[in-house]
Amino acid sequence: MKGERNFHVFYQLLRGADKELLDALKLSSDPESYVFLKQSGCVDVDTVDDDHSFSVIKNGMTVIGFKPEEVTMTFQLVASILKLGNVLFQPKSNKDGTDGCELPNMSEISDVCEMLGCSTELMYEALTTRTVEAKGDKVKRDLEVAEAIYARDALCKAIYSRLFSWLVSRINDSIKVKSKQKTKAMGVLDIYGFEVFKINGYEQFIINYCNEKLQQIFIERTLKEEQEEYVKEGIEWIHVEYFNNAVICDLIEKRPGRKDKPNTGILAMLDEECMRPGNVTDMTFLEKMNVSCATHLHYESRGCRKNQSDKTLDIDVFRLKHFAGSVVYKVNGFIDKNNDLLFRDLSQAMFKCKHKLLPSFFPEGDPKLKSRKRPPTAGSQFKASVTELMDNLLSKSPNYIRCIKPNDFKKSGQLDLKLVEHQVRYLGLMENVRVRRAGYAFRQIYEQFLFRYKMLAPETWPSWHGAPKEGVRLILVAQDVPVDEYAFGKTKIFIQNPKLLFDIEERRRQKMHDLATMVQKIYKGWKQRTYYRLMKKSQVIISCRFRGFWAKKQYQRTKAASLVLQCYVRGWKARVLLRKLKREKLELWAVGVIHKYHNGWKVRKEYRRKFKSIAGPKIVKFLRVALGVKWLDGYETNLYNKKRFWPHINNDIIRDRD
Repeated sequence: MKGERNFHVFYQLLRGADKELLDALKLSSDPESYVFLKQSGCVDVDTVDDDHSFSVIKNGMTVIGFKPEEVTMTFQLVASILKLGNVLFQPKSNKDGTDGCELPNMSEISDVCEMLGCSTELMYEALTTRTVEAKGDKVKRDLEVAEAIYARDALCKAIYSRLFSWLVSRINDSIKVKSKQKTKAMGVLDIYGFEVFKINGYEQFIINYCNEKLQQIFIERTLKEEQEEYVKEGIEWIHVEYFNNAVICDLIEKRPGRKDKPNTGILAMLDEECMRPGNVTDMTFLEKMNVSCATHLHYESRGCRKNQSDKTLDIDVFRLKHFAGSVVYKVNGFIDKNNDLLFRDLSQAMFKCKHKLLPSFFPEGDPKLKSRKRPPTAGSQFKASVTELMDNLLSKSPNYIRCIKPNDFKKSGQLDLKLVEHQVRYLGLMENVRVRRAGYAFRQIYEQFLFRYKMLAPETWPSWHGAPKEGVRLILVAQDVPVDEYAFGKTKIFIQNPKLLFDIEERRRQKMHDLATMVQKIYKGWKQRTYYRLMKKSQVIISCRFRGFWAKKQYQRTKAASLVLQCYVRGWKARVLLRKLKREKLELWAVGVIHKYHNGWKVRKEYRRKFKSIAGPKIVKFLRVALGVKWLDGYETNLYNKKRFWPHINNDIIRDRD
């Protein structure tokens, strides 16, 4: 479109890359040199710094974890798209009378083939011819100039689209959470925005279809479901009328019905026209819509009887009444853009390239895969993507931020009241405000409300065993909440004023602070008691061990002293006993000696007496002279001398010898 730029990365690469990189990519720094960039007349934008943006892109790819080789391959594909856009075709006549085309200049193709690692002959053939299979036979025919341009543009769009998908997948792999723990995530959806231009085509139709679906979810979540919830919960409610755009969504996406009922879905009819054999043009598609949608209130066309006199509509356009207003679409290009077919020859050529990314981008180009299944159309792909997005949004709890466009000149400080009022009305904000003002700002099931705010009433703290609704009522009564500020539903409590909810939340916060202080107090008391008991237990153990140790030590000292005393006493007793035994022995020996001497003396005395009485004095005198008087008289004296001079001789030995 005039005044619109192509994808920003093209301008950023040309303006921000250094000369060395541009030379490696076979590019020049002037965007006007490339067909894809100069058609809209908007190359430079005052508020956009392409040089700085390119530095941000390169730094971002490095931070995310792209390898230098991957960065280079990405820029090679971007440069190849720009170079392919400069490929020109000129018509030629074949010998068989058919029309074909050829390339007057091979320099652009040579540069592209050098970057992609593809042979020039293979690329040339893929761009100028097409292989058609019919009943098992393959026929190669030349493409006309228009067909060749379509094939070239389809290849450029396919490369860019699949490169973009690869970048998204690569980024998601780098930033995804590696741990297996359950985590919470927040997603931000930046929608296209409703587009209305002087000339609206297939792209605006698809974008506005997506906005219709998003508006439908917004209506269902903020208006329809909320009012239905009031009725379901038994809350007194006056229904607020609003425009439900479900009828427009059905007009665009309704699936084929029964044979006896015509198809009213524009996308379904467009796909049927794309797959229908025969002469299919954009006008035949428009005629089909005029027949099927003639009676629809939100569809208008000069081909319909009700709009035949409407001179504001051209013959090749149709008008849809969207929620944001009426939009006129020109049908030129609907069939081709919806087909968005990439010829198999081009897919096979890309698959054979030595560029490391292209074989994975074009798996259908593998010669081993002989699938004849027709690829899905662009409309069906977009519809499936929108359906998946809607399912994802419906499974979440979305919050909405409505952006109001202040003027059509993209300037600050200027406010167009009519434009703002128009946006407020078609976005459904007036109805939304009415529902919010008449309705309740907060609602929650009784169990959750009771669980969160049960500490605000002494009856419900710390636990409530009655009906949850009664517990909620006691909490509100304890907080002196006016009766007109809330309403009881069948399963939920509804609070009208957000200020009341904030006040209750603040009271809960203060109460939680008091409860936290109480918990801290109880915990600290428990901790100190536990510490005291542990210290007391440790003291008892230490005292017990010390007393045992001290008693053992005292016992060992007493035992050692007792052993010493016993030793001395036993020694003293032994010595006393020894002296006694020695004395007794000596006494016994002395008694024996005395007794022996006494007996000997008695015998000698008796003998002398008898001898004297028998022998007479003369014989005694004789014996004294013969035997020696000393011997007879000194027997006892000699025995005494023996003991005196040999004291070590045992008395028994002396006695025996004697």
